[in-house]
Amino acid sequence: MPVSNAEQEFVDYIVDLMQSIGPVYAKRMFGGHGIFLEGLMFGLVADSVLYLKADDTIIKEFTELDLEAFTYEKQGKTTKLSYYQCPEEALESSEEMNLWANKAYAVAIRAAAKKYQ
Repeated sequence: MPVSNAEQEFVDYIVDLMQSIGPVYAKRMFGGHGIFLEGLMFGLVADSVLYLKADDTIIKEFTELDLEAFTYEKQGKTTKLSYYQCPEEALESSEEMNLWANKAYAVAIRAAAKKYQ
């Protein structure tokens, strides 16, 4: 399924906004885009919405802001992933995005470390 120009522009904008944490890049996957740094996925874009990886250490920060978890439906079942909507302020401020992207990337690092324990 081809990506719309608006979706691609949003992904490009997000990648540019996140460059302050390192060489962030996007890869097409699952009808959206994964957001990566150093091979670790810490964000995803679906339907022009950015979701950031979360775990028990930061989920409360997302839920206190009433931000939704990413969900998808498959074979009549809804699945919730550990990615939450990025706060609106972070989409408009490189400083805010730096904070939130670093938190999400730290979650990705912890998740990767658990795989090798």
